Amino acid sequence: MPITHSEILQLKRWNTPTIYNGWEQITKADVAADAFNLEETRDFMPQMGPMVGYAVTVVIQPSDKSHREANPDAWNEYRRYVASVPGPKIVVVQDLDKPRVIGAFWGEVNSNMHRALGCVGTIIDGAIRDVDEMTNAGFKALARRFCVGHAHVHPIRWGCEVEVFGRSIQPSQLIHADKHGFLAIPQGEEEGLLDASRFMDTNECETVIPAARGSAGLSMDQVIDNLSAAGRQFGLNARQKFQREGEW
Repeated sequence: MPITHSEILQLKRWNTPTIYNGWEQITKADVAADAFNLEETRDFMPQMGPMVGYAVTVVIQPSDKSHREANPDAWNEYRRYVASVPGPKIVVVQDLDKPRVIGAFWGEVNSNMHRALGCVGTIIDGAIRDVDEMTNAGFKALARRFCVGHAHVHPIRWGCEVEVFGRSIQPSQLIHADKHGFLAIPQGEEEGLLDASRFMDTNECETVIPAARGSAGLSMDQVIDNLSAAGRQFGLNARQKFQREGEW
C-alpha cells in the first residue's frame, strides 16, 4: 500500500473538505473537476465520522435475475477478491439499475460479512437497507437512498473500474469520505497527502480564522484590513510550502 495504516488513521481525524484542501496543493489534477463526486450523495451514518480506505469495486443489477443463473458461484468468487486486497477497504458499488432503485446490495448480513473481510464501509450509487443494523456493525454507507428489498442482487463483475455519483473509480484508489461526499485520490498522489492536509489546516488556524474571530470591538475598516492581511499571509505560507496558491 502507498501509505501506512498509521497515516490512514491520521487522515481519518479530519473531514473530507480538509483533505481536499491538502490534496489541491499536491495534485496534478484539475481541482475543479477531478477526484470528488459530481452528483449528490447521502451519508447515512454521519455520526460515525469520516471513513478512509482503499477501493474494492463491484457492479450489480438487482432487477435482472439472469445474473444469478449466469454465475451461481459469483458471491464466493467476489468475496475471495475482496479478501485478497489489503485493508482497510471501502466497497464501491455501481448499480446498473440507476436511475431506478430496485434492490439493495447492503443490509445487516452483507455488512457484517464485509466487516469480516476487512471493509469499513461502502459508497453505492444505489440503495441500502437495515441502516440501524449496518451502523451497529460499524459499517458506514454513502448511498443514494433507502430500499425495502434486495431483489435479485448478485455480483456481476468486480475488481474493475466503476462509476458512482458521476465519478469513475479504479480498484485500490485511496478514498476519503464523509457527510460532505467523497474524494478518490488519483493513484500516485497518496504520499504527502497527510502532511499537506495537516499543513493547510494549521495554516487556516494561524491566519484567516483568528483574524475573523478576533474582530470584536474593532472598526469595520480594521476588520477588513486584518482579514486582507491574514489572507495574504495564508497564501504566502502555501506558496512557500507547495509553490501553489492557497484558497485565500
